[in-house]
Amino acid sequence: MQIKRLYTFMLQQFLPLLCMTFFICLFIVMMQFLWRFIDELVGKGVSMAVVGELFFYAALSMVPTALPLAVLLASLMTFGNLGEKFELTAMKAAGISLFTILKPLIIFMVALSIGAFFFQDKVLPIAQTKMWTIMFSLRQKNPEVEIPVRTFYDQIPGMNLYVEEKNPETGMLYDMIIYDISRGLDNSRVILADSGKMNFTEDKTRLFLHLYRGEMFENLKESAMGTSSSNFLPFRRESFTDKQIYFIFDMNFNRMDESTMRSQYVGKNVAELRSSIDSINGIVDSIGDNYARELKTKSYVNVPYYKTERTDSGPVQVVRPPVALEEPLDIDSIFAGANPSAARGYINQALAKAKRQMQDYEFRSALVLEQAKLSRRHGIELIRKYTLPIACLVFFFIGAPLGAIIKKGGIGTPLVISVFLFIVYFIFDNMGFKMARDGKWEVWQGIWLSTAVMLPLGIFFTYKAVGDSQVFNLDAYKLFFQRLIGKRMERSLSMKEVIMNEVEPEKALAMLQPFLAEAQELTAYYKQPLIKRLKEKGNKERLNNQLMDIVDYLSNARQPMVITMLNRYPFDIRRKDLPSIIKTTEDLIKIYDA
Repeated sequence: MQIKRLYTFMLQQFLPLLCMTFFICLFIVMMQFLWRFIDELVGKGVSMAVVGELFFYAALSMVPTALPLAVLLASLMTFGNLGEKFELTAMKAAGISLFTILKPLIIFMVALSIGAFFFQDKVLPIAQTKMWTIMFSLRQKNPEVEIPVRTFYDQIPGMNLYVEEKNPETGMLYDMIIYDISRGLDNSRVILADSGKMNFTEDKTRLFLHLYRGEMFENLKESAMGTSSSNFLPFRRESFTDKQIYFIFDMNFNRMDESTMRSQYVGKNVAELRSSIDSINGIVDSIGDNYARELKTKSYVNVPYYKTERTDSGPVQVVRPPVALEEPLDIDSIFAGANPSAARGYINQALAKAKRQMQDYEFRSALVLEQAKLSRRHGIELIRKYTLPIACLVFFFIGAPLGAIIKKGGIGTPLVISVFLFIVYFIFDNMGFKMARDGKWEVWQGIWLSTAVMLPLGIFFTYKAVGDSQVFNLDAYKLFFQRLIGKRMERSLSMKEVIMNEVEPEKALAMLQPFLAEAQELTAYYKQPLIKRLKEKGNKERLNNQLMDIVDYLSNARQPMVITMLNRYPFDIRRKDLPSIIKTTEDLIKIYDA
């Protein structure tokens, strides 16, 4: 019953934080998506329903990015809070191991990873198909017309428009200059008008300009096609007081067919990706086989050549017709009976044909490379179906043990650590993706790179957390570097003004004499040959523990000489310290044995 209560407690601590961090991370990546495509969304005049639909499918497409970061941050915060409130310490003091504490969350994370895989396989292809369909449809939609003042406006296809003044209330435009190049530069029109008004037809497929008092200049090159003089280009000049002009300008939002994106790698599930990869690889192999077969059978010499043959009357030169060669060609025989002009013709013909063959095979090589790149993109998308579930598990086994080690709750420290670790993960993930996409690495090597980098961190932090190691203990690192450079910490004991526990000589001797024997035994151990030392084991750790007990007990001594001798003891026993330790211990024994 207590274990079940513990499991419920851990889930209650973890799940709300996971939901909160997931929506925060999703919001952040959605803001990144918005800033990335803001230029393609602003000014298109699409309805809020279309924008909301785009954002919904974009949010689903961003789940693979937000979920691992949310798992890392939530696990860090959960165990950081437990460690900061000493709840984790209380659980361990009750005899509950870290793996028992993690058990309900591990089961939940396995279930979440399985769900993430099915999300990648079933939901994500549909979401990406719909998202990119809307995005490409928006790219093809014409922007809303918002005519600026004293600036040429070129967002209407085939037309540049200049307006000197504008009345926002009535929509009237004044002192207009219109350059109409919709029929080509040779048939362009220039229209000047004192005023005008712009509207759209009811079906929003045409732009309607109602102009007042102006002139129009129009080139008529199409009318001059039948004239005899190519230098004569007629034009037409027209003055008007009231003129109406229509331009083709579709303002409607026309959604593309989803089948186009559905056939791409972003719109396929695992089974379809595997089938596509097999098909593409089969095409590449068949193209390669056809090229190899053609190289073997194709004739590369299409000129007659002379070949020397032996007859009864002696060697004679015989003209041979062009054939597919199955053996090396004697080049000299081609020029043996040819005049210089014919020989130059042969060389020029051979060079021209070699260039044509080179261009042909370069084109075929580009075709094969394009198919190979398409196969790699399908392979990348296929492996990414599996990287998200594994990444969630890896980040959990990084975050939970790390939170138990640092014992810092809240959102400050966990957020900094999570962002740093996720940046490292993102850098390696992006690098591996580019290497796999460009074919410099195998696809599986590039896509699994980030997971392979983070997995050792998860194993290391889990191992340290299970053993209650102080990974972030600055004093431990300080002591390590002091040992590395040969500097040692010295004791600085002093006489106590008030002594609660008096030192009893009998007890002091009972502690010093076994310690002396252990030190002498360890000295004898180090003097043995290496092979014999490997078979036996000197217990240095036990000697360190005994030394700590001796120093702690004798620090209550009233004799200044005892305190001075205790300060000679090192904090950590080394082999070279053993003679000094033995000498100091013998002196202490003499004091208490007197």
